[in-house]
Amino acid sequence: MTLDLYFARRFLQSFLLIGAVFLALILLIDLIEQLRRFDSTEAGFAQIFGLTLLNAPSAISEILPLLMILSTVVLFVGLARSSELVVTRATGRSGIRALAAPVLVALLIGGLAVSTLNPIVAATSNRYQQLYDSYRSGGGPSALSLSGEGLWLRQGSDRGQAVIHATGYDADTVTLFDVSILSYAPAGGPVRRIRAESAQLAADKWVLTNAKVWPLTPGLNPEASAATHDELHLPTTLTQDRIRDSLGRASGISIYDLPATIRQLAAAGFATRKHEVWLQVELARPFFLVAMVLVGAAFTMRHARFGGTGVAVLMAMLLGFGLYFIRNFSQILGENGQIPVALAAWAPPVAAIMLTAGLLLHAEDG
Repeated sequence: MTLDLYFARRFLQSFLLIGAVFLALILLIDLIEQLRRFDSTEAGFAQIFGLTLLNAPSAISEILPLLMILSTVVLFVGLARSSELVVTRATGRSGIRALAAPVLVALLIGGLAVSTLNPIVAATSNRYQQLYDSYRSGGGPSALSLSGEGLWLRQGSDRGQAVIHATGYDADTVTLFDVSILSYAPAGGPVRRIRAESAQLAADKWVLTNAKVWPLTPGLNPEASAATHDELHLPTTLTQDRIRDSLGRASGISIYDLPATIRQLAAAGFATRKHEVWLQVELARPFFLVAMVLVGAAFTMRHARFGGTGVAVLMAMLLGFGLYFIRNFSQILGENGQIPVALAAWAPPVAAIMLTAGLLLHAEDG
């Protein structure tokens, strides 16, 4: 037990140290990128630095597998150079038994990533996008939301805000159906209401078809002053990529809210496959982190006097990147409906664990 605690402490220290280094690099690189993006806007340094901080949790969550494999490499290379692994084996404990503590720590970190980091990433990502849109447009933020009642959008500019509701959406043409729009003045009061058969996004405007406009000016009768248009253009700050990414992006939804969101989207007739795949991928994350630990250990649990440490580390990193690529590729196949959801999410970590376990058993027996 004492030896297990020692290995666990060493592994956790390596993980925290490497994580701190990568966090500092991420903050520095992202800060420079944000300064470049907002060079022509009125956003101040404090606002840009706030965006950088909001973007950091998402970046850390993305590189967790890399942090895990690097921590494993640092741990076992250090143990090999100090001959602690040799002493451990001399006491009758196998090398695979020495992996128990790092694997348990990896499972714990993976559990925290799913239960705690995932909701933090969802909240900070949404807040980052809101502030980003606000600073770029110079007005209020733009937002998108899907629910059982349909699609809701909020767009803003220096000319005011607009809330858009639609009961249907065509992703191929970025067209909304059965559209209702409520426009607000910059001061906050409603100025007009619009109903349209459809609204298609084109360049920097919505093209409304068969639209009826009710002015909401005090003192006017809205119905008597209403006007109909075969085609009406409404300026917007939203883009096709922004809408497609937001509607297909499940990472902005907390894992605790994801099952209910999937049910609501299914009830409203929207596609939910990307959200289903993302949910399963997040649940499988602890096992994929364990696979990264086993990958690092499979190539570095050897005595330093055998030489080839650099090659072993390189092979571990290449295999880790390969498994990471396969997991992402499998996720894409699952989102596109090429393979079942469960297979897309769980096959890569399970296969990676079995592969690396085989490498470890072969090395231990050999």
